[in-house]
Amino acid sequence: MIYTGAPPGPSTGPSIGPAISSSSWEHALLAGVLSRRCLGWLTDLLLVAVAVGTLWSSLLLLGLLTFGLGWWLLGLVPLVPFAYHCLFLTGSMSATPGQALFGLVVRRDDDLGPPGLAQAVISTLVFYLTLATSGLLLLVALFSQRKRTLHDLASGLVVVRRRALRDWVSATGTLTGGAGSWNIPPGHPYA
Repeated sequence: MIYTGAPPGPSTGPSIGPAISSSSWEHALLAGVLSRRCLGWLTDLLLVAVAVGTLWSSLLLLGLLTFGLGWWLLGLVPLVPFAYHCLFLTGSMSATPGQALFGLVVRRDDDLGPPGLAQAVISTLVFYLTLATSGLLLLVALFSQRKRTLHDLASGLVVVRRRALRDWVSATGTLTGGAGSWNIPPGHPYA
């Protein structure tokens, strides 16, 4: 099912809008996320490669112009991918440019708020550790609830569709809606 932007199904929740935990809203938020994440990752890989190549060339030239005094700065080049992911996840888009290009946004799993710096650092560290160990652990997303990868689970983040999140917020008036959290169904004793 392709999400069209219309609120799914009839409202069964509070009077402010559709139930936050309804499976139709959750489906709209997560529809096509895995394929979009893969395409976004390829885009980010290209952007990081361009940034690393440009920085490496510039620092190499600086090292030559300073007769080797600037070459120590080449040691900072491996930090570019880490900084790229952390800064974009904590930025105003809450997504890397590749994720944003494909309509995705990274949010906290508990209340769908934007990620904090600690969550972005944990997510990025575990992501690169996963890649360093063959990347097979990324397959966790095929079997986990809400299609979350290992770095999403470790950092408490989830990747959702930006348009569906925007429609959800406009339908409910808040990120958490009437149920208190998208993790707590309406009628639950803690809702």
